Amino acid sequence: MKLTAFAAALTAAIGLSADSALADNINLRIGSGHPPGVVYAGLMQSYFQAELKKRVEERTDHTITFVEGYSGSIVKVTEVLEGVQDGIIDIGGFCFCFEPSNLPLHAFQVMLPFGTMDPTTSLKTAQDVYKQVPYLQNVFEEKFNQKLISRIADGGYNLGTSFEWNTLADLKGEKIAGAGLNLNWLEYGGVTPVQSSLATAYTEMKTNVYKGWIMFPSAWVNLKLYEPGPFYTLIGFGSITWHGLTINMDTYNSLPEDVQAILLEVAADYEEQTGIVNKERYAKDVATLRDLITVTEIDPAVREDWANSLATWPQKMASELDAQGLPASQVLKLTIEAAENNGYTWPVRYGIK
Repeated sequence: MKLTAFAAALTAAIGLSADSALADNINLRIGSGHPPGVVYAGLMQSYFQAELKKRVEERTDHTITFVEGYSGSIVKVTEVLEGVQDGIIDIGGFCFCFEPSNLPLHAFQVMLPFGTMDPTTSLKTAQDVYKQVPYLQNVFEEKFNQKLISRIADGGYNLGTSFEWNTLADLKGEKIAGAGLNLNWLEYGGVTPVQSSLATAYTEMKTNVYKGWIMFPSAWVNLKLYEPGPFYTLIGFGSITWHGLTINMDTYNSLPEDVQAILLEVAADYEEQTGIVNKERYAKDVATLRDLITVTEIDPAVREDWANSLATWPQKMASELDAQGLPASQVLKLTIEAAENNGYTWPVRYGIK
């Protein structure tokens, strides 16, 4: 089991869970391996928690109390799925990138790099695909004792580095960090990929474990990654909807029906907020970085070259996941079409059989 001894001890010590339907107060443990400085985790605190408490207390006889576990204080970034499954926390936010074995298909937008940089379009695209492929929603309840209540969009990914670069050749052999499947963006481009997480990014950049990160600008600002990485290049890998907010099924089923309805309502609003806020933040954070460090926009030809270097990878991923009995080819085809239906034009239109 991946859960830390500390998390287990904390659970035993506090002994909190959702109260029964007859209780006046509902205690919920909520957390993420990421700090609130990461936009979606911050919105869990400032929007999801605040709105759920407000609406429940305005519209029912119940009150809500939260025990917070952000920044990995209860579960680390790699432990959230299991933590919610086992009831270590009731509600958890996490990146599907840290569950390559359990949720290999849920990072499907990552398999189609250089997609839209608009988080609201990314979210709409994901919503369209989820509607057409019930497996993506149902697997959480059927296999992991939890309910996916929100999909979470990220800000658009670019590349922050400790050195200046202008062409893909400048990056050959350099160690650059990523998470999960986006390491393939690096490997196919001839860059040396290093698996990491935002929890350790600053220290590892500072000590030259690697020299850059595939990262959205909000993290470069909020986590002060601009200090060890004074170059931020707008290459436009895409905005990816590959985080989720889930609730333990036992917890969910123990909630009064009126609270369940409000929780799903707030979760749907929170989902939209992740797209809206990340879109608003993107321009502001890039402007902030321009005042602090060197920000450059890559030549479109370099972006196209990098996309072409990845042209065979989506089909490879689709074939591998199809062989595992997953509807990967269907999902990737639908994603390409949904993005186009939402107004996006691909620099390289990947072919999926």
